[in-house]
Amino acid sequence: MKALLSVYDKTGIEDLARGLSDLGWELVSSGGTSAALTAAGIDHVEVAELTGAPEMLGGRVKTLHPVIHGGILADRSKSDHLDALDRLGIGLIDLVVCNLYPFSSDPSIELIDVGGPTMVRAAAKNHDHVAVVVDPVDYAAILDELRAAGSISLDNRRRLARQAFAHTAGYDAAIVAWLDERERADLAEAAGTRVPDLEVAALLPPSIHLTLERAGSLRYGENPHQHGARYRIAGQHSWWDDVVQHGGKELSYLNVFDADAAWRLVHELPSGPADAAVAIIKHANPCGAALDADLVRAYELALESDPQSAFGGIVAVGGPVTVAVAEAIAAGPQADVIIAPSYDEQALAQLSSRRKATRLLSAPAPEPLVRQYRFLGASVLVQDADRFLVDPATWQVASQRRPTDAEWQDLRMAWKVCARTASNAIAVVTAGQAVGIGAGQQSRVVAAQIAVQKAGDRARGGSAASDAFFPFPDGMQVLADAGVSAVVQPGGSIRDDEVIAAADAAGIAMVMAGGERHFRH
Repeated sequence: MKALLSVYDKTGIEDLARGLSDLGWELVSSGGTSAALTAAGIDHVEVAELTGAPEMLGGRVKTLHPVIHGGILADRSKSDHLDALDRLGIGLIDLVVCNLYPFSSDPSIELIDVGGPTMVRAAAKNHDHVAVVVDPVDYAAILDELRAAGSISLDNRRRLARQAFAHTAGYDAAIVAWLDERERADLAEAAGTRVPDLEVAALLPPSIHLTLERAGSLRYGENPHQHGARYRIAGQHSWWDDVVQHGGKELSYLNVFDADAAWRLVHELPSGPADAAVAIIKHANPCGAALDADLVRAYELALESDPQSAFGGIVAVGGPVTVAVAEAIAAGPQADVIIAPSYDEQALAQLSSRRKATRLLSAPAPEPLVRQYRFLGASVLVQDADRFLVDPATWQVASQRRPTDAEWQDLRMAWKVCARTASNAIAVVTAGQAVGIGAGQQSRVVAAQIAVQKAGDRARGGSAASDAFFPFPDGMQVLADAGVSAVVQPGGSIRDDEVIAAADAAGIAMVMAGGERHFRH
């Protein structure tokens, strides 16, 4: 029996090689793997000795040889294949152990592996006769099976082949993504001479190659009868990979989905270094949000936004959870998830004892969103992520009255909260507190009515945002009647003049956000 060992990641390779050698296997190795086996005193044959062809082109060509691939690919059920090998003096290879250059760690031309994927794919194709191992985690089980049964079962060879093809698919997908990113970078460098069609081609290339790796199981899916898991894009790092769960039940699909929305909003809300943000999310929509230099006060204000809806929601805290913050949260309604950058030890103990079912998460800042995908059966909608592209400093005042400094601050916050709320959406903010949010309505008028109904008297003197333009003055009039004093909207309606006239009649400061709409479905 013969094994070919050629690995970049040499974790466990010496133990595997020694175990195979003790079982009487002949070992063939190349390059750095050969050097490692030599240093460990493990007998083996170098690839160059087997093929009679030395490595060349700085190591780019070493295993690409008929002696190697004939030994891997021969169909042993076909006598003509075996006769050909016998005539050419080529021996069979029964096991290929190979992992690839770590392209994703430092993408470059020289880390695009050629010989490795070729060997892996060859062995995986011929898994009826050959076993292929790409993950050091499998070494111990392979040795155990060989010691117990003398061979690797067909079921295991098929499982390993599937793993090998997934490995090479992910590798190729990472290379395609890198080439796409280089094109985007080239376009960004040529910012003064951008061609819109080329920009679109870079963001939305002719093909997108997604390889997803299961990163963790979930308690259940969107509903208890659905199964759920979290996957990550192969070769990429998610902030969820660094989340630490300190207590509570296993996370469900909606816990993860809503916590992601809450955590991203908390990181978008602050406008200055003194701001401390707290957001409370229910069913992916904000039901509370507030900014205050004191996190305890920020939580109290966020909860006060809509305490009824906050029950069973996600509480995202933009700073360390101290004992005082923990006491405030523990005194509030039950939260399914609390997420923060860190917890004081005493605060963690307090929340764990008083909120046993609540998932307590600490997490780093979220990575930026680049693309968003929505699956429609066999079709997929793809778009670049919704970002705030228009600087609020360039917003235009369309009304006779200008916003006060305090209104400007609240307009900026309302704009961010509204953009992260399902459409049609209206958000009302007063003194750094979201006091009324109307979410997910077919009618903008109804969204405004819900927002001011939740706000009550707190809407008076507040600032509101609309995620799209007001098609008629009626939605604007709902806000005016509730006492809202400033409104930001994208603008662009054929009836903008009528809406502005309604604002002027009510003494409202109307701001246009450069036509930037923020629908969210």
